[in-house]
Amino acid sequence: MNVHVTKKILSEGLGLLERVVPSRSSNPLLTALKVEATEAGLTLSGTNLEIDLSCFVPAEIRDPQNFVVPAHLFAQIVRNLGGELVELELSGAELAVRAGGSDFKLQTGDLDAYPPLSFPSQADVSLDATELARAFSSVRYAASNEAFQAVFRGIKLEHRPEGARVVASDGYRVAIRDFPASGDGRNLIIPARSVDELIRVLKDGEARFTYGDGMLSVTTDRVHMNLKLLDGDFPDYERVIPKDIKLQVTLPATALKEAVNRVAVLADKNANNRVEFLVSEGKLRLAAEGDYGRAQDTLEVVQGGTEPAMSLAFNARHVLDALGPIEGEAELLFSGSTSPAIFRAAGGGGYMAVMVTLRV
Repeated sequence: MNVHVTKKILSEGLGLLERVVPSRSSNPLLTALKVEATEAGLTLSGTNLEIDLSCFVPAEIRDPQNFVVPAHLFAQIVRNLGGELVELELSGAELAVRAGGSDFKLQTGDLDAYPPLSFPSQADVSLDATELARAFSSVRYAASNEAFQAVFRGIKLEHRPEGARVVASDGYRVAIRDFPASGDGRNLIIPARSVDELIRVLKDGEARFTYGDGMLSVTTDRVHMNLKLLDGDFPDYERVIPKDIKLQVTLPATALKEAVNRVAVLADKNANNRVEFLVSEGKLRLAAEGDYGRAQDTLEVVQGGTEPAMSLAFNARHVLDALGPIEGEAELLFSGSTSPAIFRAAGGGGYMAVMVTLRV
């Protein structure tokens, strides 16, 4: 077999697989990459038993053959090649990798022993890949990293009559993004780490979903993925969204981010990075205090609502996370000093962050 492929395209495909295939495993086969060759190109496949991933790489091929190679070693070799056109030549159990003046010989693995990976050819529903990736990226920060928090370590995808919604929460905050969608899809919970890989492969075009038993298959023009889903019921997050808004504040999101960053330098790291918000007479005063001193910053805001003034406190890191997806004007909605608050874009857009307040 002889293959000619550009280094850039091959490296991009291997980069996606590298993030899924483990570098170490009690089962050495899981550290390997399966390469299937046809006259159209190469299909690279790998798994970590939580995610199966297959990626197509266009190439010129003579006498196609399939083979298995160590995933991370192969990717490292390709990245370090001197030339831009890569030649792969399979001879028996040895794969030659050449480019420019570089020439590597890599031992291949047992093709028959590699675990079979299968991907569906039919889709149950299709979503816009760009919108889906944007939605997942907007809420990912709110998913929990704690192993004991079960479904909080996942992101919920809901199909609703008016579109679709993704939701993430760690119990202290909720991030929500609504986006346009059609079709009769299921509600499911995808592990946050799997969502990270999904975001990387979703570009433009369509993401085609196929539902299985505890499994979601996602297909794009170039990539196939099987993702294991989380079991359990996602908490009723809608009950924590405040309905009785007493004070509303609008200001540029960038200005608020910068001000919170400034005062948070002196926030007490042992007290939840506490930053106080005091709204009064069209001004928002931010204050933080720690072992080394105090900081204060004041911003002009557009103020509305029935309450003339209100004092609240938040975790500065949570505020910055919540503001991250907001461009332009940010709208802060407060229902009380001890009630959850809403951060969202003033012009709409479907994104909303709900955060619990710290004791004032």
